[in-house]
Amino acid sequence: MIQEFSAYPDWKAPAEDSALVIWPGTTQILSDAVENRRRLREWNSPLAELRRNQRHALKLADDRPAVATGHQTELFHPGVWAKLAMIDAAARAVDADCLFVAIDTDAPKHLQLRWPGKSWPITDDPRVAGAEWCGLLDAPTVSHVEHLRSSFQSDAANWSFTPLVGDLLSDLQQQSSRTPFLASALTASMYRLDWSLGLRHQSIVASGLWSQEPYLAFAHHLLSNADSFASIYNASLGEYRHAHGIDNPGRPMPDLQMSSDRCEVPFWLDDLGGSIRDRASLVGRTGQWRLEAEGDALNISAGPDPAESGKRLQEFLRRHNLRLAPRALTLTMFLRLMVVDQFIHGIGGGRYEQVNDRVLFRFFGIDPPAFCVTTATLYFPAAVGRQRACVPCIAHEGHRLRHAVMGHAKMEMVRQIQGLPRRSAQRQRIFSTMHDRRAETIQIHPSIGDWQQRMNQAIRQSADEQGMFDRELFYAIQPKERLERLIGKYRDRFQSPA
Repeated sequence: MIQEFSAYPDWKAPAEDSALVIWPGTTQILSDAVENRRRLREWNSPLAELRRNQRHALKLADDRPAVATGHQTELFHPGVWAKLAMIDAAARAVDADCLFVAIDTDAPKHLQLRWPGKSWPITDDPRVAGAEWCGLLDAPTVSHVEHLRSSFQSDAANWSFTPLVGDLLSDLQQQSSRTPFLASALTASMYRLDWSLGLRHQSIVASGLWSQEPYLAFAHHLLSNADSFASIYNASLGEYRHAHGIDNPGRPMPDLQMSSDRCEVPFWLDDLGGSIRDRASLVGRTGQWRLEAEGDALNISAGPDPAESGKRLQEFLRRHNLRLAPRALTLTMFLRLMVVDQFIHGIGGGRYEQVNDRVLFRFFGIDPPAFCVTTATLYFPAAVGRQRACVPCIAHEGHRLRHAVMGHAKMEMVRQIQGLPRRSAQRQRIFSTMHDRRAETIQIHPSIGDWQQRMNQAIRQSADEQGMFDRELFYAIQPKERLERLIGKYRDRFQSPA
């Protein structure tokens, strides 16, 4: 069965430094991992054997659960990195395998290394802002890493702590000499940094999965029921929009487009040779759905053997140097059904996964495996304990001051205005006089001058603090001890479940 949307909390990132959000409680998360594994092992579906094959390929054990999370290949912030701390803590508590999937088939974003006052792209590949997917980007050159390291270290020398970025850049320089691709190099460097912090998980780059038979058999299963899947997908999105008062048909993602002779499917069709992509669609010919490319076509129909169907799809895609990469909901649908037993989302993913629960229940006929949500906040260390400038607060104070500078004189004039006929010349004259006197008083009143000075100071302070209170700075801007303390918080919560 599926929950009503109202049953899910309205998760918010915590405003306090070092605060965590964990949903549901840790006891429930651990029991869900065990129960999800039991139900998926008993899943009566032709895809069940492919799930076992996929887990074996990833060296995930048959006799214990697997917990996982995933995220775009980027310089993610502590709130995202917290998912890695949580899969580690949960895996230790329930003796599970632990997997992180780096998504290199999404469009590049958050690839600027930012710190207060500065921002540098992590790679000098000129396509960093325009490539169709992150996996196309080249790893940084040695000279680029050196320039980046020099700029960063010059500023960091004035800080009262030692950030981990220097360690990551040193490792990234070595990784870049081993692989030409940014996604692989960055994933490896972040994995090694996390290992130094005591986290123990397997990291994989997602694109490697999309050419394997289990995934392609799963994809073929969706393609062979394209119109049914699209109807369920669109209906589930519509219910989500209605429940959350969303009028924009593109949010949280657009519907799959359907017509009598064409059906959009929830994949990207990537031209690996041309480095371009389109939203994948099947074409209907004489009652048969077909995947078409360069005058060639693959008839899509459900067969008794999903593995064989996956092989046929694999051969067609290879022949045309194409790839079917999953879009957002399809990606986590595959991971939750075909790979792991407990998937950990951030806040945004947790909201959209509520749509996936409906699709899993209606299309696959299975109670959706439970997922969980976490995030955390770590500000720039120099901001911790610092009183942040509140420009709106002082602006509101100024609004009240401006209306109070005339004191009793204003109230007397207001009483006169109220006692005169509406639209009368006398009423208008007193009203204008009141506003003229108020404007004159504002110009000379000492409290207004004092307020303006405080307002200017708050604006300057807020500009200076913008980087310090940015919770989306790369997690390796933090010193080792702050990240280790956050890891310790997660482990404590799972050692004393609630």
